[in-house]
Formats: sequence, structure tokens, C-alpha cells
Amino acid sequence: MTIADLVPAWENEGTWSARLRVPGEPGGVQPDGTVTTPPDPGTLFDTFSAWATERGFTLYPHQEESLLEIVSDANVIVGTPTGSGKSLIATAALFAGLATGRRAYYTAPIKALVSEKFFDLVEIFGPAAVGMITGDSAVNADAPIICCTAEILAGIALREGIDADAGIVVMDEFHYYGDPQRGWAWQVPLLELTRAQFVLMSATLGDVRFFADDLTKRTGRPTAVMTGVQRPVPLHFSYTLVPLTETLQDLLATNRAPVYIVHFTQAAALERAQALASLTVATRAERDEITDTIGDFRFSPGFGRTLSRLVRHGIGVHHAGMLPKYRRLVEKLAQSGLLKVICGTDTLGVGINVPIRTVLLTALSKYDGRRTRLLSAREFHQVAGRAGRAGFDVAGDVVVTTRRRSERSSGASHPRAS
Repeated sequence: MTIADLVPAWENEGTWSARLRVPGEPGGVQPDGTVTTPPDPGTLFDTFSAWATERGFTLYPHQEESLLEIVSDANVIVGTPTGSGKSLIATAALFAGLATGRRAYYTAPIKALVSEKFFDLVEIFGPAAVGMITGDSAVNADAPIICCTAEILAGIALREGIDADAGIVVMDEFHYYGDPQRGWAWQVPLLELTRAQFVLMSATLGDVRFFADDLTKRTGRPTAVMTGVQRPVPLHFSYTLVPLTETLQDLLATNRAPVYIVHFTQAAALERAQALASLTVATRAERDEITDTIGDFRFSPGFGRTLSRLVRHGIGVHHAGMLPKYRRLVEKLAQSGLLKVICGTDTLGVGINVPIRTVLLTALSKYDGRRTRLLSAREFHQVAGRAGRAGFDVAGDVVVTTRRRSERSSGASHPRAS
């Protein structure tokens, strides 16, 4: 299930305008984002809440509170657990920007997540209202809603400063603020875009009082903090020395699929998927349904043909190095419940929209380009938190499996990082 299921797409060009028009008053929001009579905060809140309700979802209390703060022109810092609906809060902020005639930016740390969010928002707001800018491509760059990498917005902030056309800024995975190499891209917009309304989101933020006080001082807006929210789907953690294949078979036999197997290189993820192709992961009926869903999708030679063979067995591959069309296919099949096993990298931890029941980690250490080190607590929580699907599962599982010491000592040298 994607975020698009929570908010209606543009069935016709007048959808947004009709919903937001105040009775007895002319105007509203036009399909191109032009605002004639900006709706009041109460209308915005009621409209967005009604859309979620129409899709069979009830807003969590912290989502309602966040929406109230957003439509009231306050900054919001969302430090709630993975699976608690931060994506819907981001959509609400972009909605508020479009409805009030302010250009809105959504930023993420990797191009794969930017691309995924772009397609989701196109379904929600319509293609005319959403654009995407990354370091190597631009689509509809003049749109009122822009999905971009954090460095793109930081560059705009440095060039244009306070005069930049940025009314609302949604910064996803905001914990990257503390990254030694890339953190500057999350810091610069906070310093330069003092006229913007900010929505900062991450599941692993820690104490954010400094950010709340500083944002209020710089922007002149109050800043609301959403923390202390209980995770909707509890997690069960376990550690095993049982070989991965046997562990996976046990998870499948006990109905704990879909399983996302976490690797720390792209090559390892593909190698694992190919090794698992000999297992009976999907039934004949499920394989037929996969074939029907794929339809006339065109697979290119090389990796494309390998992926075609794997997904028809119910096994997916997912990492940032894949072409967007292949990532979208795997995500679509996963969201339809047709892939029971997905082999991927730790990009799962930055919000990639793949519904997962169980996260299976192949190690607790990674090679970061300089040395092999243990995962940080934040890295572990980011990946583990993807287990458990709200509305589907009563619990999620996080399983760590590793080779015995004797096996590790005879293993190959460390691979290059992805």
C-alpha cells in the first residue's frame, strides 16, 4: 500500500478546487497550483482529514496534531517511530503549500527515495503539480511541489538565500543532519531559508529541543515537536547461528513473509537472490499471478533478464543502483503481496516504500569505504524499524543471522561498499 491510497488522485482537474472552495465565496486552488481565495486552516484540516477517512484510515492523534500545526503555519519536528505515518504528515504539508499558493519542497538523502516519492505524489496531486530535481535529471522543474535531493535544495538556499521561492520545506530522514560528509545539506536550508515553514522528520532524532528553539528564533514561527509516540506495530528481535537459507525457510513456513534480506553491497544482494532461486518460494498460482501482473513489462538484456527470472519465482531485488523502472516494478509487486522474499541493501533504512513483515540481517557490520565497522545504533534502528506493516501485521520480526566464527575466518576478503 502506498501513500497515494490515503489521499485521492486527481480524478478530474477540478478535484482540489472543488474540495477547497469555501461555500459562498469564489475561487479556490486551480490545477496549476494557482490560488485565488486561500482556504482557512479549518477548511484545510477538514479536507485532508476527510480524504484519509474516505480511504478507510483514521488519523493517529500525533498525525492530527501535526496537521493542525501545519495548517496553522507552524514548524513541525516529527520524531516518531518507523511505521507511525510520517509520510502522511509530509503529504499534508505539501498539500497545505499547494492549497495556499506556496512552493513546497520535499527532500530526501538518496535519488531512489526522491524518485519513489515523485511517482507517489504524481498520483496524489497530478502530474502538473509535481516536479523532480536531482543531480542528473529534472522533470517539471517549475512545478509548485518539488521532490529533490537535500543537496539540490541546499544549493538553491546558498544561491538565493532568503529570497528563494520556498514556502514549505519537508526534510525527510533529517538525522542526516549529523552526517560528517553530507550533513551540511540539511543544515544550510535551516540557516538560509528563514521565510519557509519547515517539517523535519526522522525515526531516530533523539533530543530535538535545540532545533525547535532555533527554528522558532530564525523563522518567527512556533515549532511543534511530535515525539514519545508508541510504535503501532511492535517488533520481536532474535539472533541465530542457523544458516540463512534454513532461517528463511522457517520464516516462510511460519507465515512471516514478506522477508527483506539486508545486505551491505549491491552485488551481495543479487548474488543471494540468485542463490535462493532454487527454493520454492511461491506456489504455481502465485507465480501465474506474478506473470499476469508483470504483463508486457519490457526487461532489458543483462540484469533485466535476471530480474525477470527472479521475480517470477517470487524473489525480488531492490537497491539504489537499479534503474527506476525495475525498482518500481519490485515495489509494485511487493505492495501487491506477490513477492515473499526481497534481497536488498540497507537503503531500506531511508524510507524505501517496500512493505515488510520481517527484516533479516545478514550481518551487524559493514564496510564503509575505509574500514569494516559495526552498525551504529541509529543505522540498526533505521533498518529494523521497517519490519511490521501497520494495518496488516500485529507484530514485526527482526532476525539477525551470521556465520559461525570458523566460517568467517575462512571467508573471502571484504567486498567493496555499494
